[in-house]
Amino acid sequence: MTADVGLHAPTSADSTELEGRVAIVTGGASGMGLATVHALVRRGATVAVLDLSAPGRAELASMLDVPADRVQSLAVDVTNGEQVDRAFASLLAEHSRLDILVNAAGIAPATSFEDITDDEWCRVLAVNVNGTFLCCQRVLPAMRYGRWGRIVNFSSTAGKTISTVGGAHYTTAKHGVLGLTRHLATACGPDGVTVNAVCPGLIDTPMARGLLPDASLERATRSFPVPRVGLPWEVAELVAFLASDRAAYITGAAVDINGGDLIV
Repeated sequence: MTADVGLHAPTSADSTELEGRVAIVTGGASGMGLATVHALVRRGATVAVLDLSAPGRAELASMLDVPADRVQSLAVDVTNGEQVDRAFASLLAEHSRLDILVNAAGIAPATSFEDITDDEWCRVLAVNVNGTFLCCQRVLPAMRYGRWGRIVNFSSTAGKTISTVGGAHYTTAKHGVLGLTRHLATACGPDGVTVNAVCPGLIDTPMARGLLPDASLERATRSFPVPRVGLPWEVAELVAFLASDRAAYITGAAVDINGGDLIV
């Protein structure tokens, strides 16, 4: 079984810059999260996927074409504090360290503002914001103890303007992720922990394809300075850079990757 189209960077080679690091990727079973797992493993990290739809370890390794001992897969609802606690405690007990956290879990319903129910509003905020908060809070003690850490949160172009495909709840949530990122960056810098966000635009993922038909997706990107849909591996390469020592002096940033759709 192979992973999504757009997972593999065509010019990237294996490296050892993250050798010995232990990474956690929420929402790592598909799309940009899965591509990020691949990018981190290819750089030497051991990566645990936390996802509601987490595949088995052997299946995940096969999807990524990586050794099975370099990946783990845990079925976790990131909005559930008890499940997050158990997962992080288990990983810390096994590895004795947690170095990198990538919060890629997210949902983006396209419901119009008038039709958003109370439950849907709360669910979108819970997955995108609460899940990010819970995982950041649980990982920080281990990072501070090790005096080194990288947290990369997934926001969106919607976090800087408004969503072109998701609803008002998604826009609100992604703005919230940027606020959390900036606050944590200020608090954690002296401990050797950087906290940044990536802000993808339209990326060719199952979520995007579910919100926009193929023709609409292609049409929407024709006016971009780079007139095409972005690929998951392109976002993953950015995340991997922010997770490395090469990005040690970058914190509190919200890095755009959108083909020039938003230039500020």
